[in-house]
Amino acid sequence: MMLEHEIKIPASTANSYPIRIATDILGSLRARIEADFAGYNKFVVTDENLVSAGHLQKLLGQRDVPTFIISPAGETSKNIDTAISIIEAMEKAYLGRDTLVVALGGGTVGDIAGFAAAVFKRGVPVLQIPTTTVAQADSAVGGKTGVDSILSKNAFGAFWHPVAVYIDVATLTTLEDRQFRAGLVESVKHAIIADSEYFDFLEGNLDAVLERKPEMLEKVAHWNCKIKGNVVEADPGEQNLRRILNYGHTIGHAVEAASGFELLHGEAVAIGIIAAGLIEIELGLSQPGRLDRTRGILEKLGVPVRLPRDLAQKDLIDLIKRDKKAVNKSPRFVLISEMGQVYCKDGQYAVEVAPDLVEKILDKL
Repeated sequence: MMLEHEIKIPASTANSYPIRIATDILGSLRARIEADFAGYNKFVVTDENLVSAGHLQKLLGQRDVPTFIISPAGETSKNIDTAISIIEAMEKAYLGRDTLVVALGGGTVGDIAGFAAAVFKRGVPVLQIPTTTVAQADSAVGGKTGVDSILSKNAFGAFWHPVAVYIDVATLTTLEDRQFRAGLVESVKHAIIADSEYFDFLEGNLDAVLERKPEMLEKVAHWNCKIKGNVVEADPGEQNLRRILNYGHTIGHAVEAASGFELLHGEAVAIGIIAAGLIEIELGLSQPGRLDRTRGILEKLGVPVRLPRDLAQKDLIDLIKRDKKAVNKSPRFVLISEMGQVYCKDGQYAVEVAPDLVEKILDKL
């Protein structure tokens, strides 16, 4: 059975894309893509990990399709030079505006491929096939694309919504345990900001999820896509509501960059989620035991909940000032008022937090 969800951007049927979720469908996707996008030349962007895992060969079969393989895999390659290399590879293959970019991989692959598609020949369609927990929960859905600068994450980017998202949860079976667990932090984030019932589900079923049982992975993927899809439909350009998806990311992105990307995205966001919880306590927004529940599920995932000792506070503060939500270098934070409900002050979902309070929270971490 294939679970399906549709995102309408904005909320109308005139501009929408499907998300299809199932187990072990990767081998059948090439024929489906050829049928659904018959008028397009295909160009695949992936990374060396997907080649080693056999996922690229499973997708393409015996068909020869122009392909760009990102190496090394991971955040260190998520830069403008890689995007340029992808665009030049498409040019060398004599591809034009009738090109469909197929992004096969995790969040880094999806972000780079989407960005390259957005700027190649002023924009060609991109199809996302996410293969990691973080990509299936978050980055493949919603149309945010981008690459990092030497100073901060996603300094170059564009909103470029995919024409379709195909999620095969079987691809998660080859994902190394650290990546698998870190990616689930985005699922925890979704539960915290939008659905207390989902948080209860994750608390009660985390062992089965960590065992990578297909039915659990499908439920998690579908729940994530519904939550993110509803937010993206309402605010596709991140004018206000969509900022709630950045819960834990203000400090999380700074931690990730300050670590030289030695910390995975989800690991850094986990620290950012704890930081947000501490800020909520300081501002009187929390209830007894709420942060303990959050910390408990993150600790069970095995992700860090404290800052590494070698990260300098001044470096983190500098990076936080560069956050895309900052106003006049003043950090803005997404906070919750109760589990599943984001705090909204004066109609805004990202609120100002005094710099001295941010410094106090960093000391506590």
